[in-house]
Amino acid sequence: MRQLFPRSANPLARGSIVLGLALLGGVVWAGALLNSSGYNTGEGAILNQPVPFSHDHHFAGLGIDCRYCHTSVETSSFAGIPPVSTCMNCHKEIWTNAELLEPIRAASRTGVPVEWERVHDLADFVYFNHSIHVAKGIGCETCHGRVDQMPLMLQHAPLTMAWCLDCHRDPAKYVRPREEVYTFGWEPPEPQSVLGPRLVEEYDVQSLTYCSVCHR
Repeated sequence: MRQLFPRSANPLARGSIVLGLALLGGVVWAGALLNSSGYNTGEGAILNQPVPFSHDHHFAGLGIDCRYCHTSVETSSFAGIPPVSTCMNCHKEIWTNAELLEPIRAASRTGVPVEWERVHDLADFVYFNHSIHVAKGIGCETCHGRVDQMPLMLQHAPLTMAWCLDCHRDPAKYVRPREEVYTFGWEPPEPQSVLGPRLVEEYDVQSLTYCSVCHR
């Protein structure tokens, strides 16, 4: 019986298989990169807000403590979004006619809250408790970055499961004294490799990595 394909087809077939596998691997690799990129995670993204609130100005410039606006950060899972009355405590006296702040004044007049775009928005199947992290000595900066240097708020970290587990597996790398939780730019007075394990023991910080810790 006559051969259908010439002998030269053999290396061509092998080359096609190798090329196909390489292309498949490339697609998987590109998909993994896209999945972990800021395009997918939101890392580095700045959202349009009704009012371009500057943490740089209010926190670093004016010295307003995080807890003045985020009142429930030490007692609740949710740090809290300040009501418009908090804004008006100051802005009924200063910048009273600034066009930029009209959404704040309108909300104060009508009682309809300002619809802020949530920057750090975890998936619905993820449970995160701010109060326990604060109590265990995890600084705001660890998750939110240098908020004191942000004219506009952005998502500092990828907020992926791998990113969370990095801390949960070895919290000693990140824990700091409780009195420094709200300090941005804090530097440990001794090597973190020495301070961290000591605080982990003092604060009874546990390395919790089982699923139900975050998925409830």
